[in-house]
Amino acid sequence: GAVYMTENNMRIALIPAYEPTEIMLSVLEIANDEGFSVVVVDDGSGDVFSEIFKEAEKFGAVLHHRENMGKGCALKTGFKYIEENFEAPYTVVTMDADGQHSVLDALSLCSAAEAEQDALILGSRGLEQNVPLRSRIGNSVTRLVFKAKTGIGIHDTQTGLRAFSHRLLPFMLEISGERYEYEMNVLLAFAERGCVIREVPVLTIYFENNSESHFKTVSDSYRIYKEIFGFSAASLTCFFIDYFMFGLFSALLSGFGSLGLTISNISARIISGSVNFTMNRSLVFKSRGSLLGSGVKYFVLAAFILAGNTLVLNLLVYNLGINRFLAKPMTEIFFFLVSWLAQRHLVFNAKGGKQTV
Repeated sequence: GAVYMTENNMRIALIPAYEPTEIMLSVLEIANDEGFSVVVVDDGSGDVFSEIFKEAEKFGAVLHHRENMGKGCALKTGFKYIEENFEAPYTVVTMDADGQHSVLDALSLCSAAEAEQDALILGSRGLEQNVPLRSRIGNSVTRLVFKAKTGIGIHDTQTGLRAFSHRLLPFMLEISGERYEYEMNVLLAFAERGCVIREVPVLTIYFENNSESHFKTVSDSYRIYKEIFGFSAASLTCFFIDYFMFGLFSALLSGFGSLGLTISNISARIISGSVNFTMNRSLVFKSRGSLLGSGVKYFVLAAFILAGNTLVLNLLVYNLGINRFLAKPMTEIFFFLVSWLAQRHLVFNAKGGKQTV
């Protein structure tokens, strides 16, 4: 087919496909007619689908996985092929094989990516009408969690229609993830590096209530959210460690009044804080920054929070007469929020480029 060029800039449509229907061939034909170079990745669909992929070869390159490896792997296979076989400058747009994405929308995303070559462009669906309930609820939840994690508001976090320039291809290949979680990891990685993410409004097209989608709600939601849940899980684990140690020290120092309460709180916090720092650095943020640097920032933050925590706890117990075992979780909830915000923006600062997803 024809090759669409804008100021010597080629446009490439990458379509990962698992057990596609004839709908995919329609998408490829239109994309080809609109001047896209087409790359399709058969993600282990099997012999039953070989005829469809044979037909797809009329419109562009078709790559094959012997077995199903997941959408993230399929996208990366396509990215590697593009990197090795196309000469920059070019713009890549990823589209789903199920016909949800309009080729005209893909063109508008490419225009946006060519105008802003360091930005990731998302095709943002209007998710209010004619959208299956599962998709609407799933996207609303993901949007809220992503906003809480990164401070960035994205309307459609689950869109597979995305465009970017050749400049960003090496970064896309670095990002972890093999299945549907890869697309969320891309957004997290861009947010953490301080890269621009733009949204372009697109049409919402669903066939048979989205029955073509191979997104498995429970298992793939777990993959998407596990990175985000990690921070909360680490905090919750350390809260229980802190609460247990506080109870133990309180029992041992029960005869020392306010001094005993203060020592119990500080001792418990030092132990739980050390565990929390290790978990957040290694498991949650996967920080590549200096251990000493992040450690100093973390423990300075911890000292400020501990001072405030101890003052508030004493206030609740000795000034307001609240039972210490009720006052403790009340204090912790407030300072959990303070700690979360401070760690995200100061200790493991995303924009320093020292984290990977």
